[in-house]
Amino acid sequence: MSKVTVAKKRYVKSTLAQGKSAVCVGKSGASKDVLEEIEKQLKRQEMVKVRILKTALAHEEAKQIAMKIAEQTAASLVEVRGHTFMLYKSDKK
Repeated sequence: MSKVTVAKKRYVKSTLAQGKSAVCVGKSGASKDVLEEIEKQLKRQEMVKVRILKTALAHEEAKQIAMKIAEQTAASLVEVRGHTFMLYKSDKK
Protein backbone atom coordinates (compact mmCIF):
# COMPACT_ATOMS: atom_id res chain seq x y z
CA MET A 1 0.00 0.00 0.00
CA SER A 2 1.55 3.27 -1.11
CA LYS A 3 1.33 6.61 0.65
CA VAL A 4 -1.05 9.09 -0.93
CA THR A 5 -0.29 12.79 -0.69
CA VAL A 6 -2.83 15.21 0.73
CA ALA A 7 -3.20 16.83 -2.68
CA LYS A 8 -3.89 13.46 -4.33
CA LYS A 9 -6.48 12.61 -1.64
CA ARG A 10 -8.19 15.94 -2.24
CA TYR A 11 -8.22 15.27 -6.00
CA VAL A 12 -9.70 11.77 -5.57
CA LYS A 13 -12.38 13.03 -3.15
CA SER A 14 -13.42 15.87 -5.45
CA THR A 15 -13.47 13.61 -8.50
CA LEU A 16 -15.54 10.84 -6.90
CA ALA A 17 -17.68 12.91 -4.51
CA GLN A 18 -20.73 13.46 -6.68
CA GLY A 19 -20.53 10.26 -8.69
CA LYS A 20 -22.27 7.02 -7.87
CA SER A 21 -20.45 4.06 -6.43
CA ALA A 22 -18.85 1.86 -9.06
CA VAL A 23 -18.84 -1.30 -6.92
CA CYS A 24 -21.12 -2.57 -4.14
CA VAL A 25 -20.00 -4.95 -1.39
CA GLY A 26 -22.86 -7.27 -0.44
CA LYS A 27 -23.48 -9.88 2.22
CA SER A 28 -20.68 -12.09 0.89
CA GLY A 29 -18.24 -9.31 1.78
CA ALA A 30 -14.95 -8.93 -0.06
CA SER A 31 -15.55 -11.89 -2.36
CA LYS A 32 -13.29 -12.82 -5.24
CA ASP A 33 -15.67 -11.23 -7.76
CA VAL A 34 -15.85 -7.95 -5.83
CA LEU A 35 -12.06 -7.78 -5.53
CA GLU A 36 -11.65 -8.50 -9.25
CA GLU A 37 -14.09 -5.72 -10.15
CA ILE A 38 -12.33 -3.25 -7.84
CA GLU A 39 -8.97 -4.20 -9.37
CA LYS A 40 -10.41 -3.68 -12.86
CA GLN A 41 -11.75 -0.23 -11.93
CA LEU A 42 -8.45 0.77 -10.30
CA LYS A 43 -6.51 -0.34 -13.36
CA ARG A 44 -8.83 1.61 -15.65
CA GLN A 45 -9.04 4.91 -13.75
CA GLU A 46 -6.73 4.65 -10.70
CA MET A 47 -9.60 5.37 -8.28
CA VAL A 48 -12.87 3.77 -7.31
CA LYS A 49 -15.81 4.54 -5.05
CA VAL A 50 -17.23 1.51 -3.24
CA ARG A 51 -20.52 1.23 -1.35
CA ILE A 52 -21.04 -1.30 1.42
CA LEU A 53 -24.57 -2.66 1.68
CA LYS A 54 -26.15 -3.00 5.12
CA THR A 55 -26.11 -6.79 4.84
CA ALA A 56 -22.29 -6.72 4.72
CA LEU A 57 -22.16 -4.63 7.89
CA ALA A 58 -23.73 -7.33 10.04
CA HIS A 59 -20.35 -8.77 11.07
CA GLU A 60 -17.84 -5.96 10.49
CA GLU A 61 -17.72 -2.17 10.52
CA ALA A 62 -17.31 -0.20 7.29
CA LYS A 63 -13.77 0.93 8.13
CA GLN A 64 -12.64 -2.67 8.77
CA ILE A 65 -14.09 -3.83 5.44
CA ALA A 66 -12.52 -0.88 3.61
CA MET A 67 -9.10 -1.47 5.15
CA LYS A 68 -9.24 -5.18 4.32
CA ILE A 69 -10.17 -4.50 0.68
CA ALA A 70 -7.48 -1.81 0.38
CA GLU A 71 -4.90 -4.26 1.68
CA GLN A 72 -6.03 -7.07 -0.63
CA THR A 73 -5.97 -4.82 -3.70
CA ALA A 74 -2.72 -3.03 -2.71
CA ALA A 75 -4.58 0.28 -2.99
CA SER A 76 -4.59 3.30 -0.69
CA LEU A 77 -7.69 3.98 1.36
CA VAL A 78 -8.51 7.64 0.73
CA GLU A 79 -11.64 8.08 2.83
CA VAL A 80 -14.40 6.17 4.60
CA ARG A 81 -17.66 8.08 4.90
CA GLY A 82 -20.65 6.21 6.25
CA HIS A 83 -21.09 3.06 4.16
CA THR A 84 -18.96 4.37 1.29
CA PHE A 85 -15.22 4.45 0.80
CA MET A 86 -12.76 5.56 -1.86
CA LEU A 87 -9.62 3.77 -3.01
CA TYR A 88 -6.69 5.04 -5.07
CA LYS A 89 -3.95 3.06 -6.76
CA SER A 90 -1.38 4.64 -9.01
CA ASP A 91 -0.73 2.74 -12.21
CA LYS A 92 2.86 3.99 -12.37
CA LYS A 93 5.22 1.06 -12.30
